[in-house]
Formats: sequence, C-alpha cells, structure tokens
Amino acid sequence: MKKVVLYSILLIIGLAGSQVLPLITGGDLKWLTLSVDLLTMIGLSYIMIHVGYEFEIDKSNLRQYGWDYVVAMTAAAFPWIFVVLYMIFVMLPPEFWSNWDAWKESLLAGRFAAPTSAGVLFSMLAAAGLGATWLFRKARILAIFDDLDTVLLMIPLKMLMVGFAWQLGFIIVVMVVMLWIAWKWMHRINISITWKSVLFYSAVIGIASELLYNFSKIVDDSIPIHIEVLLPAFVLGVIIKRVSVESGKGRFTDILETAVEKKASTIVSAVFMVLVGLNMPAIIGQVGSGVGEAVKTAGSVLATQPFPSVGMIIFHVLMITIVSNIGKMFPAFCYRKEADWRERLAVAIGMWPRGEVGAGVLVVSLGYGIGGPVVTVAMLSLALNLLLTGVFIAMVKRLLKNVPR
Repeated sequence: MKKVVLYSILLIIGLAGSQVLPLITGGDLKWLTLSVDLLTMIGLSYIMIHVGYEFEIDKSNLRQYGWDYVVAMTAAAFPWIFVVLYMIFVMLPPEFWSNWDAWKESLLAGRFAAPTSAGVLFSMLAAAGLGATWLFRKARILAIFDDLDTVLLMIPLKMLMVGFAWQLGFIIVVMVVMLWIAWKWMHRINISITWKSVLFYSAVIGIASELLYNFSKIVDDSIPIHIEVLLPAFVLGVIIKRVSVESGKGRFTDILETAVEKKASTIVSAVFMVLVGLNMPAIIGQVGSGVGEAVKTAGSVLATQPFPSVGMIIFHVLMITIVSNIGKMFPAFCYRKEADWRERLAVAIGMWPRGEVGAGVLVVSLGYGIGGPVVTVAMLSLALNLLLTGVFIAMVKRLLKNVPR
C-alpha cells in the first residue's frame, strides 16, 4: 500500500497545483494548460496501451461481454441520472423544474459523474498488488466499457447543445473502425512493446489527437472533432503481439513483468497522477462569487443562479459525491456465479475513482457557456472524489483481504 499512498499524495499535489497556479500566474495559463493536457493524454495512452496488451477476449463467449457492457452502461448511467435529478430538484428553484434549458444543461454538466477514471483505477489497483485478481480483470473490462459509453453518449448530448453536425457522425465512424481493428487483429501485430516504444506510440497518439482537435476548431469552432486517446491507445495495445523473454533457468516471462518495464510503468503512473490533479478546473474564486459573476455567461440558465452560502456549497458537494457513488454500486449485485459478495462489492467501490475524463466533461460544459453554482459543486465533487481515491483502494484491499485468489 506504500505505492498507493505515494500516488494519493501525488494526486493531491497535482490538485493543489491546479488551484494555486492560476493565482500565481494571474490566470494566463494557455500554454501551460495545453502542455498539461497533452502530457496527461500521453500518460493515459501509455497506461491504456499496457491495458490493451494484457486484454483478452474469449470470442466463444461473446454473450458475457454483452452483459459486461450492460453492467458498465448502468454503472455510468445511474450516477449521471442521480446527479442530474439532484441538480434539478434540489439545487434549482421549483420554477426551473420544467425548464428544458435547465434540463439540457444539467444533462451535460452532470455527465462528469459517469466515467470511472480508467488510468487512475488501473494504476492504483496495480500499486495495491491486486493486478492478478478477479477484481482487476473485471474492473478492467467495466472501466473501459464505462468510459466508452461516456464518450458515445457525449455525442447526442453535444447535439442537444448545437444540433446535428457531421463532425459527431465522423467520431462515431472512427470509433467503430477502431473497435473492428481490435477484433480483427487481436495480438497479431509484431511491434515493440518496450517502454521506450510505448512512450513513442503514446506521444504520437496524444499529439495526433490534439492536432486533429485544434485543426477541427479552425474549420468549425463550435463543434471540434475530439477523438479521446483512451480508445486508440487501448486498441493499439490489443493488436500488439505478446512477447516473452527469458527470465533465467530456461523460464520465460512476459516482457512487461521485467524489472525495467515495471520501473518505467511506475514512473509513468506517478507522473500521470500529478497530471490528473493538475487537469482539474480551477475552483478557487468561484464559491461566493455571487450572481453578478454568474450571469456573465450569456444564455446559460444554470449560470443565472445565485451562489448559496459556503456551508450549503459543502453540503451539496457531499451529497453529489454520495449519490454519484451510490449510482456506481450496480455491479455489486451482478456476477453472483463468478465471485464472492466481497469481490463484487470491491468491484463496485473500485469504480468510484473519477479523474481526467470527468474533468473533460466539465471543460466541455464550460465551453458551451454553462456555469453557476451547479458547475462549481460538480468541480468540487470531482476534486473530493479524486482526493479520496486512495481511501477507496484501501477499502477494496480490505474487502479482499480474506478472499482466496
């Protein structure tokens, strides 16, 4: 658990930096923000390539993966639904309960609660020594499907905000093609999987994603094309052929189990934790800014709402965090034939960590002019959930203490 504690400290350092740097620099963070975003995407790509490399699909049992996707979809949908209902019926006055614009904005902003942070989860579980457990294998599938579902659902949510656009259809086509490639060439392409090569692949994927995003903004700033690095990195890992190396006395081991590769993965994961923290939107200065600040975002219903007291903000943050994590508990009621109740509960709790994907949803929301206390509470809830990641993993470790592996 020492590594989990270290990663937790690094997350906190990154999160503190995300709040302090805007104050130090006066808010002029354009190039720093771009650099942090790119490095985070490279780190996430590195982790997801390794996840894909170790991923196996039993093509004779596709029904199981269909059920896994249903479970992952509910684990993404329930937190989202619970948070949106809380935003509408608790945080907004009754006169807005039937306001379509309020629902539309809440549906987009509330989506931050849906995706589990795959990169943070996998790094933390591996650091806790749980990489060989049923929990890790199942969480790996669910978290990937969970994030994939979030990316897919963001497309119709964007359509609610701006209408139909060819760019959104293009993203769907690209995702379908990538999934077909993973299915067709699973572990068949013989290319290097050493840490230097994977870092190079990760940089190419991250840079290509950012270039496509920024170029598409030139074409149409309202609907940029953003291919999340999670899927292409995962697919690349899936198609790379497995490599074994001699570990002594005629025995062979997977190349990723060598000391050099493990050390490189630890370093990348450690840096990634800091970057995830740094990716959190700035919160300082928003609480208590008042309705006068909020209404600067023209056209947003949520932005016109007055900020409550600091005490009420804290209450809403705690409640949003609780209801969103309750929404993640559905997997605990599934897989009864596969695992002990403690393992199933551990999987559900393991899905609680949020991070870079949820932050990305909030950034998209801000880009569409959504603001006000609802978004501030969402940011603070995301930050709190991130801070508690180490606690969640400790709970998982405790649950699995007496479960035979």
